Amino acid sequence: MLEKFALDDKFARFCDHWRPKTVARLNGQELKLVKVKGEFPWHHHETEDELFLVWKGAIRIEFRDRVVALGPGEALVVPRGVEHRPVAEEEAEILLFEPAGVLNTGNITDETFTAPMGATI
Repeated sequence: MLEKFALDDKFARFCDHWRPKTVARLNGQELKLVKVKGEFPWHHHETEDELFLVWKGAIRIEFRDRVVALGPGEALVVPRGVEHRPVAEEEAEILLFEPAGVLNTGNITDETFTAPMGATI
């Protein structure tokens, strides 16, 4: 479908945290929007790289040996197999780029944080 969309409009349509919403699909990839606040569980994605792009706010991606802080307009690719944990002290809005069908909690299942598959907005 050839329709433009505005990220601010899409983010305004939901308020839950850590529940990615797919807004576009291309070449086997999905663009997902997610609002984050607090600490996400430690996890990794066995076969997928994951790109975090901060739209609003600030987050940090914690690794076992270092921490990377990201602000608006900054991005980071977490390579497959690398254990990490996103953290946001205040609410932040994030874009995720990853292959279609990726479970947001990677190698773990968590009652609070594992998001249902296929959510769109």
